[in-house]
Formats: sequence, structure tokens, C-alpha cells
Amino acid sequence: MMRTLSGIQPTGNLHLGNYLGAIRNWVRMQDEMPGEKLYFLADLHAITVHNDPAELTANTREMAAALMAAGIDPAKAILFNQARVPAHAELGWLLFCTARIGWLNRMTQFKEKSGKNREGASVGLYAYPVLQAADVLLYQTTHVPVGDDQKQHLELARDIATKFNLDTGTETFTLPEPTIPPTAARIMSLRDGNAKMSKSDPSDASRINLIDDADTIMAKIRKAKTDAEPLPSEAAGLEGRAEAKNLVSIYAAMTDESVDQVLTRFAGQGFGAFKPALGELLVESLRPIATRLTALKADPAAIDAALEDGAARATALARPTIDAAYAALGLCR
Repeated sequence: MMRTLSGIQPTGNLHLGNYLGAIRNWVRMQDEMPGEKLYFLADLHAITVHNDPAELTANTREMAAALMAAGIDPAKAILFNQARVPAHAELGWLLFCTARIGWLNRMTQFKEKSGKNREGASVGLYAYPVLQAADVLLYQTTHVPVGDDQKQHLELARDIATKFNLDTGTETFTLPEPTIPPTAARIMSLRDGNAKMSKSDPSDASRINLIDDADTIMAKIRKAKTDAEPLPSEAAGLEGRAEAKNLVSIYAAMTDESVDQVLTRFAGQGFGAFKPALGELLVESLRPIATRLTALKADPAAIDAALEDGAARATALARPTIDAAYAALGLCR
């Protein structure tokens, strides 16, 4: 059976980059792809760095609400947070004993995330790709949507699964295949067209949050960095114009058009005309999500109930794999 899995850390408000880069594709996969879909909040990954406990709890609920507001339906997909499914941590330890230090030393994201304080980073931050492998392998996942920055992690999961199967003479784990959603968009900062839109950017003006109201969205788009040149008639004319390219790409992603199609409509116009059109498009497209998100956040019990139900379903799917992994290693329990 085809089984697709994706996760996201509960680090606060979802923004437009999250939505167009991943979440909208999750919703489409939920409705259009065959097989089972699992979407999880990676709260165990979140604690690889310091978190305020109350804030992490609130962020987990808010992220679950945002996913549902964006279209993830707990009746169609399995939505849960890691901490409610202990098998993630259990399998993580079993795979820590299979993964090799040399493999982890080659992982580029640890170097980026730890910065100059590598000796002060947590062991969890160093080893979290193994927990990521457990997240995927636990459910006999067949397909994992990935961007360029996650390909290395999925390759590690495949290496770990292969070694475990060979070491134990079993076929405990399915080797997952990467899928690259055709409509995934790489959305950049509104203040710097060469940097990804990010929650970690100290400037709220750099991103469109899914909870932003109409006035805020219009103001952010109006103030977004651009240049003085008019829009060209084709995509090649945007080369070297990072901020212009970003705004046109956002418009194209929101309308499911190509950049060339958007430019055909706006060719020769300046940003004085294009920005209001983009702002209005975003306001109308995101308003239903913001409205539903507000309603969901007002009912935390309903959010918890959805996560508990999803965790129960995920636990049932995970049980055969975790049992098989213990047995393959000769562990009695």
C-alpha cells in the first residue's frame, strides 16, 4: 500500500512560505493521491534546542489548528504529534545503534544549525536525522515529499534501513522513495529576495503570516522590497532581479499559473500596479484560512481531540513495525 508521510516542527505561526512550499501540497496529496497520508507535528525534534514548555504546548496546538485551517482533514489523513506516539522515540534508539557516526558527520544541517557553538549543541541536535529516519521507517512509508534541503536526510533513512535489514537478515523496513511535489514553491523573504521566507527572521515584515489580517497583508506587500524597473514580458527578464522575481512567483503560485503567464498579464507595468493586485489576491485567498484558524484556536479541546485520535491511529500503524524491529534484534519484552 502506498503510504505518504510529512512532518513540520511546531515553531509558531505558519507563513506563506510554509503554505506554498509544503502545506498546500499536503492538502492536495490528501485529496488526490492514493493510499494513506500521515502528517505529524515534530515536537520531539523541537526539543533538540531549548524551548519554553508552555510555549511548545501552545505552538503545537496552534500548528495543528493552522494545518486544519489550511485544509488538512483529520478524517482523511492521520494528523498527530510525535510525543503522543512513543514508538517514535523507541525506534529512534534502536536506529541510533544502527546508524554510523561517519554518516552523521556528513550531515550538513548540523553544521549550519550549531554554528560556531558545536561543542555546546545538544546530542539531540547532532543525532536528530536518525530520529527523522525513525519517523519515516516506523510506518513502512513508501513516499516522502522532500525539498532539496531534505534529500540528504531521506538518503540517510534509506541507508539505515538497508543496514538494519542486512545486519538482522530481515526485511523489517521498507525503503522510502522521495517525491518532489510539482507545485511546491520556494518563497523568499519580502525584505531580501535571496533569503527564504522564515519564522526566524526578526522582521515580521519579511513574511506573510497566515493569521495576518487584510490591512497587514496589504501593508507588507506595499512595503516589500522591489526595484524601479517595469515587469518584463517573460521570465528570463527577471534574472538578477531577486525581489521582483519573488513577488511574481508568489502571484504565480497562488493562481497556479506559470511566471510567464503572470508576466503576459502585467508586462510593462510597474510595482505600483502589481503590488495592489498581489495584495488583493493574497487577502482573498488567505481569508478563509485565517477565519477557520481563529475558530479552531478558540476550541483547544477540539484540537487535542483531533491529535489524540490521530495518535491512536498512528500507534496502531506503528505497532507491527516496532514489534518486528525488537524481534529482529533479539530483544525480549
